[in-house]
Amino acid sequence: MAHSPVILVVEDEPAQREVLAYNIAAEGFDVLTADSGDEALLIARETTPDLIILDWMLPNVSGIEVCRQLKSGTQTARIPVIMLSARSEEVDKIRGLETGADDYVTKPYSLAELLARTRSQLRRTRPSSVGETLEYEDIKLDTSAHRAFRGDAQINLGPTEFRLLTAFMERPGRVWSREQLLDRVWGRDIYVDSRTVDVHVGRLRKALRGGGEGDPIRTVRGAGYALG
Repeated sequence: MAHSPVILVVEDEPAQREVLAYNIAAEGFDVLTADSGDEALLIARETTPDLIILDWMLPNVSGIEVCRQLKSGTQTARIPVIMLSARSEEVDKIRGLETGADDYVTKPYSLAELLARTRSQLRRTRPSSVGETLEYEDIKLDTSAHRAFRGDAQINLGPTEFRLLTAFMERPGRVWSREQLLDRVWGRDIYVDSRTVDVHVGRLRKALRGGGEGDPIRTVRGAGYALG
């Protein structure tokens, strides 16, 4: 199975960290935790989570500095960051957002609000994880009903091909390497030969061209595959 969205919770206060991790996991997300800025940066670079919930007040390296480093790193720049802070001053909020934070939640916060904002950020970066319908040209993907269409005709796809198409349609134009597709479609913990990706992309292409339409998937020599 493809992995659920991975959320990294960075909070140095153990009780707060546990409550957050428990509630986020209860929503069906995979949770990683860090209790310092240094650990957060290490985990973010190693695992590239789908979203980071980051406390402003951390020992040694502050949340603001962590956010600045994340947003300036090529691997981590696109990860949405929600800053948590007891500082409600407008100037602090602006500073947090200027550093690149995607959202800012003031403590004490309601868990329901934080989870709603988490889903809202994921809707932007991983729409399929929150059951959105994806569309690209004449291809439509209903992620909650697990059905794909090209024009008015339904396309018959196996589970792996469906997840592949989902990844492509979440980021049209993006070139995915085989390794990135393995990570997103098969999951991080499963060993699959990268040639398997080629086989499944071939099957997906065949299914998409079933009604005589053109091939929307581009092979990028030496790099991987892209939609459009």
